[in-house]
Amino acid sequence: VVRGGEEVKISKRAGSYVTLRDLIDWTSKDAVRFFLLSRKPDTEYTFDVDLAVAQNNDNPVYYVQYAHARICSILAKVRLNWWKRLAPDLRRLNAPEELLLMRTLSQYPIVLQLCAAALEPQGLTVYLRKLAETFHVFYTKHRVIVEDDALSAARMVLVTATRHVLANGLGILGISAPTRM
Repeated sequence: VVRGGEEVKISKRAGSYVTLRDLIDWTSKDAVRFFLLSRKPDTEYTFDVDLAVAQNNDNPVYYVQYAHARICSILAKVRLNWWKRLAPDLRRLNAPEELLLMRTLSQYPIVLQLCAAALEPQGLTVYLRKLAETFHVFYTKHRVIVEDDALSAARMVLVTATRHVLANGLGILGISAPTRM
């Protein structure tokens, strides 16, 4: 365990140790779960408390949760589900970032099957970080709501699907999917 840039000294003889409760108190239940599930159980791991509480893109659990919250914010701005009535045409999504996001979403069932078969949840944490990164790149380059209603409707379907996968994946890991951050 590293805290404040210093290794937390642990000594069985002196009775000095860090418990799981300590890690949760110092960070959060979500951070501890995500960080511990991100590694194989038989690998050595240094838990960086400062990284686990950082609210930036370096913190993987924050990055994934922020993607979910950002999508929820987009959906909240579009109060009426007008786009659902347009029978969105996903063929309108042809920008490289849109196509990559769709490909990444399509991998979700395979990732779940592989992780479940191997009993290795770290594959799901890797996938969720990749999905969040892919969404953030898409969001940075493209506005979801544009003048073209048909394109907006297709993009709304894309971000809604991304929200569902993020929420589902986080839920499987026992991690919250906040709607606001």
